[in-house]
Amino acid sequence: MDFKDTPAIVTGGASGLGEGAARSLAAAGCKVAILDLNKERGEQVAAELDGLFIECNVASADSAEKAVSIAREAHGPCGVAVNCAGIAPASKILGREGVMPLADFSRVIEVNLIGSFNILRLAAADMAQREPNEDGERGVIINTASVAAYEGQIGQAAYSASKGGVVSLTLQAARELAREGIRVNTIAPGLFMTPMMAGMPQEVQDSLAATLPFPKRLGKPEEFGMMVDQMVRNPVLNGEVIRLDCALRMAPR
Repeated sequence: MDFKDTPAIVTGGASGLGEGAARSLAAAGCKVAILDLNKERGEQVAAELDGLFIECNVASADSAEKAVSIAREAHGPCGVAVNCAGIAPASKILGREGVMPLADFSRVIEVNLIGSFNILRLAAADMAQREPNEDGERGVIINTASVAAYEGQIGQAAYSASKGGVVSLTLQAARELAREGIRVNTIAPGLFMTPMMAGMPQEVQDSLAATLPFPKRLGKPEEFGMMVDQMVRNPVLNGEVIRLDCALRMAPR
């Protein structure tokens, strides 16, 4: 797909992996709209990218529909959509405080899985209206899963389930949207230097990095952005979930 002036939507684009994706797409020539709840940081990043910030709760149908509509009016129908918005609270199914509240599990599913589908469906509707290129391609959707989809650690029941759902959605959505010329892929990152990770003590960061086979360091948001770039750029990359994890396989805890 041609990046130049292609409208792109990035959820969670105000920081972390989403910011890495937004910066990569903007550098390639896309017109980027950042959808996030962090208004202050989102506006700052959008200004640096000559893009657009739109406050959005991806778990809300109304909020997402409004946000995609605003992005469409500003830049045109979405050609690239990257889902990076997510939450990762830790809670055991049966912990010292008792059984996990069902609302806690539901909240993670709503944001990580339903939120990803929410943007996917709206972006796909936009893409279906675009003129196809010589391959018949109209758009690319990239979701974010996690290695926790495969090796969920203790305390990650909700997070693992939500990311496992994103993994399972990938091929199905790619098959269904193929008739519209829309590709769907997913990135499953391992340990990356996100704002949450940066807030941890250095010894914790070093300990986590030591579990990585190679390279023995945390991934950088711009390296996540490199994979986003390749998924958009490579026309035969479709229906795939790619781990970005330094060959990491997570231990139970």
